[in-house]
Amino acid sequence: MEKALKVYGEVLRLVRRLPKDTRPYYAKYARENFVNYREVDAGDPRALEELFHRAYNHSIWILGKYSVDQSAADKLKEICFN
Repeated sequence: MEKALKVYGEVLRLVRRLPKDTRPYYAKYARENFVNYREVDAGDPRALEELFHRAYNHSIWILGKYSVDQSAADKLKEICFN
């Protein structure tokens, strides 16, 4: 649970780097996704790993879509893949 909260917090920090008019949409999108997946079995490391990788990959895609330097997601990468 602690790692999931760190990932969520970092995703929200990345949302702040997006254009102002897109931030509410992506903040809501992130929240909805984290809420939807809260029922994932915390004892299943494979499922959690897949979700963290997906969060990172989606974040990279969105940053690229808005031409935000992808190195901004380095901390998220560290959290998700360690």
